[in-house]
Amino acid sequence: MGLVPFLLFIGIFLVVPTVTVVATSFQGADGGLTLDNIRALGSEAALTTLWHSIILAGSTAIIGGALGALLAWLVVSAGPTSRLRRVTLAVSGVLAQFGGVPLAFAFIATLGFSGVLTEALRSWPGVDIWGGGWLFGLKGLIVVYCYFQIPLMVLVFVPALDGLRVQWREAAVNLGASRWQYWRHVAVPLLTPAFLGSVLLLFANAFAAYATAAVLVSQGNPITPLLIRSALTSEVLLGQANLGFALALEMIVVVAVVMTLYALLLRRTSRWMR
Repeated sequence: MGLVPFLLFIGIFLVVPTVTVVATSFQGADGGLTLDNIRALGSEAALTTLWHSIILAGSTAIIGGALGALLAWLVVSAGPTSRLRRVTLAVSGVLAQFGGVPLAFAFIATLGFSGVLTEALRSWPGVDIWGGGWLFGLKGLIVVYCYFQIPLMVLVFVPALDGLRVQWREAAVNLGASRWQYWRHVAVPLLTPAFLGSVLLLFANAFAAYATAAVLVSQGNPITPLLIRSALTSEVLLGQANLGFALALEMIVVVAVVMTLYALLLRRTSRWMR
């Protein structure tokens, strides 16, 4: 009985929407079955936005993974009861969820054409960081997404670093290993599956993000979520709603593959961290 509310929640907010997306992807404008929507995924526009989404998710996952892992290591090195650890994890928990409209507005107010930092650098030392409006394109999305990718990496990678036992390091030292040899032959091999799994989680997180990009990019569809928005709400190209569902199905497949790899890496890590 305790699982009933959870199962209802999963059914309403996960199973039903997924089934709806799959069914509508193969439905034509007349309500009959068709493969036209799936074939349209091979169009230049769909492939271009998919590639841009992969670039956006991949680059922010790598940047966020590298910087987040470094920050997580510094936090763990400070000790389990240090104030630095408590503050960093608390701030990371807030920033990892700080997205959507507030995040987009914060960057526009800071780095926009009349942003605080833009105006300050423009007046002195005369540097114009606005450029050609890079903030509202793919480059800007990469910078903005890293804002919540780095703290998310800290949250998911700190437990892996905590799983490194002191006894392993002591055993390596007793066998004559230096600090570099310990990290190279013991710690890094143990942390690699957790690191790769965390990077995959960041990839899925950025690949499916929508609200921040929707606010920043008002014209054009550089990534797949925005192309879905255009297909569902466009007043110029009518009858493209089912194509939007097909694009959503494409995203579901990509995220499902990534999360499957993440689960496999997580299972491999758990065997060593018990």
